[in-house]
Amino acid sequence: MSDRVQMTVSPVDGLLYCERPLASGAHVDTALDLARAAQAEWRAVPLARRLELLSHMVDHFVAHGPEIAKEITWQMGRPIRYTGGEVRGFEDRARKMIALAPQALADIVPPEKPGFVRFIHREPLGVVLVLAPWNYPYLTAVNVVIPALAAGNAVLIKHSDQTPLCAERIVSAAAQAGLPPGICQYLHIDHEQVAKVVADPRVDFVAFTGSVEGGRAVHKAAAGHFKAVGLELGGKDPAYIRPDVDLEHAVENVIDGAFFNSGQSCCGVERVYVHQELFQRFVDASVALVEQYVLGDPTEAETTLGPVVRPRNAATIRAQVDQALARGAKGLVDPARFPLARPGSAYVAPQVLVGVDHDMELMCEETFGPVVGIMPVASDEEAIRRMNDSRYGLTASIWTQDLDAALRIGDQLQTGTVFMNRADYLDPELAWVGVKDSGRGCTLSVVGYEHLTRPKSFHFRTVTR
Repeated sequence: MSDRVQMTVSPVDGLLYCERPLASGAHVDTALDLARAAQAEWRAVPLARRLELLSHMVDHFVAHGPEIAKEITWQMGRPIRYTGGEVRGFEDRARKMIALAPQALADIVPPEKPGFVRFIHREPLGVVLVLAPWNYPYLTAVNVVIPALAAGNAVLIKHSDQTPLCAERIVSAAAQAGLPPGICQYLHIDHEQVAKVVADPRVDFVAFTGSVEGGRAVHKAAAGHFKAVGLELGGKDPAYIRPDVDLEHAVENVIDGAFFNSGQSCCGVERVYVHQELFQRFVDASVALVEQYVLGDPTEAETTLGPVVRPRNAATIRAQVDQALARGAKGLVDPARFPLARPGSAYVAPQVLVGVDHDMELMCEETFGPVVGIMPVASDEEAIRRMNDSRYGLTASIWTQDLDAALRIGDQLQTGTVFMNRADYLDPELAWVGVKDSGRGCTLSVVGYEHLTRPKSFHFRTVTR
């Protein structure tokens, strides 16, 4: 290891929570060589045995659930009442991806042709580098780690320097389950080292979850090396409230989709378009619900809204709100209700804004905070136009009791996932994908396995006369 360290400052109290030595160049080289060697043996392990070991890995991870939940809270600030859900979510996604593996990795056999044996086999790519973020450190990592290992790849995990313990927990669970040494490792490295590892010929695939700027950096580092890069980037996800909606259900779930995790979700609701017939009712009910949030110490059970990850992130969120207010928007939640939210701190008061438009950063750039803008629309057509007026395209939600209308609207939306009457959710049996600046590639479902394998065709002539 090197004599350099990375430090994790907790947003809970602004104090140093943990520090880890950064890997030296020699350590990185050793890790890459070990991964290559381990993968050559791991791919030969029968699929059923690989899946059995991965199931044990999940068991060991879940066994440490309460400790892991506390670590999440201290590292990135989510209230302790919710962090156990990330452990449960890790387990759910992992077990479903394990269950899908036999189907996803099965040979593709075309119709029988006399005198020939023909099939398409899915081969592992080799070494997969997983660059995971801090906002959902386990839920983002599991999307790639488990299916990559199931497919016969080796995995190197580099988590955000805000959540380094998460990579260690995953690797520890793998070791306890009996996975071969070197097949699942973590690296604590800085941005310059990440770029070198991305470009290294010993890495065959890079899965990055993070900002658009981070995605561009990863893509640039991989350029010219003919390796695939999966990018799950930012979002400015819209919700549309139709006049036939179950209003109570919509308010409860849209507001949760906007404010859960202090709004720090790539697929969180960041802008809402409400049919003008319901606009004021929806706004009033939303404000009343937001005013019930308890902004406080996330280690306390009664807290429902914690700090954002860093004071500088909080400053960016406040700047977006201030710009909107200066341009004529109106904030409907009195910040004085949340005295812990002080300038310079990581604690941000929740806010609902009206009088917003698409000339404001609040409605066009990712906020990643406990803030939402709400606009009235006169029709489905206007809603579609507004929803598509974004450089992002991760998810969009339609709130209606008319399935046909949701299908018609959803078909016109430029987004990777369309929800009806829910938001801010990943179903492991459905593909997770973004369009435009929200990324490229795919995770989850049987389709996700396609990005972690390569097809290899076998074309054998069995009769030569």
